[in-house]
Amino acid sequence: MKIVFMGTPGFAVPSLEKMIENFNVEAIFTQPDKQRGRGKKITFSPVKEVAIKHGVEVFQPTVLRKDEEAIEALKRINPDFIVVVAYGQILNKVVLDIPKYGCINLHASLLPKYRGAAPLNWAIINGEKVSGNTTQLMDIGVDTGDMLIKDEVEIHDDMTVGELHDKLCSSGGDLLVRTLKGIVSGEVKGVKQNDNESSHAPKIDKELQHIKWNQSAQSVKNLIRGLSPYPAAFTKYEDKNIKIYESEVVEGTVSGMPGKIVDVSDQGIKIECSDKFLLIKKIQFPGKKPMYVNDFLRGNDLEKGIILG
Repeated sequence: MKIVFMGTPGFAVPSLEKMIENFNVEAIFTQPDKQRGRGKKITFSPVKEVAIKHGVEVFQPTVLRKDEEAIEALKRINPDFIVVVAYGQILNKVVLDIPKYGCINLHASLLPKYRGAAPLNWAIINGEKVSGNTTQLMDIGVDTGDMLIKDEVEIHDDMTVGELHDKLCSSGGDLLVRTLKGIVSGEVKGVKQNDNESSHAPKIDKELQHIKWNQSAQSVKNLIRGLSPYPAAFTKYEDKNIKIYESEVVEGTVSGMPGKIVDVSDQGIKIECSDKFLLIKKIQFPGKKPMYVNDFLRGNDLEKGIILG
């Protein structure tokens, strides 16, 4: 089978490796190179690095649906499948209609829940106990195509989005292989999504990252682990933004002053929420590395009684 793979970030790399291992990957589409850092050094996407390693032709259209040359190249390749994993571009009907069997997307949620850009973050922020990958036959909507195969993963109480990302990242490639082989053999058929059961997972913005201490302690903990290690939840200590990576809910009677630092010790920073307390264990001050509170306190002080913003 001839495959065209479309993807960009590290999440897509294990899937691409599985495609190369099992099929004939004719071409790889990924986002254009970027300039990073003060020196504006040109960097390749993780997917492009894999493509170069394996000697696969790379295409990097700025906007694929408007790039006639790239679309003509796809038509010449005439693939059996286009496989899409976190590509970062919308495919129009012209592209969707090119492959023999269709465009197959690996989406990191149990569709129809959490359609959109940040499904892993929102699953943890909302306190879900299970997540997973879904392969789907793409249509012109955003994650609305027929579902093919699902693979569930349990979310434990302290799991971060980084840990969930790594689990689904490593299992996604095998799910895609099963899906493609199953479609060709006729064993895998699409199942329409129930739009009434759908939910949206929009991009994470700065406002969401800013902790609201007047919420429940569990809600704040879920936000912290749903954004850890990146982009990270933050709070204001005096005039500084402190990123928070790890926390624990602590029982106790609150005084009605959400955000108040009630204790500082090697165990962490105890902060009042609307119903209970949250013990902050790992933080990062501006210009510093992330560190556990007991390490931070060896050379720094935090004042009790301050209300975090």
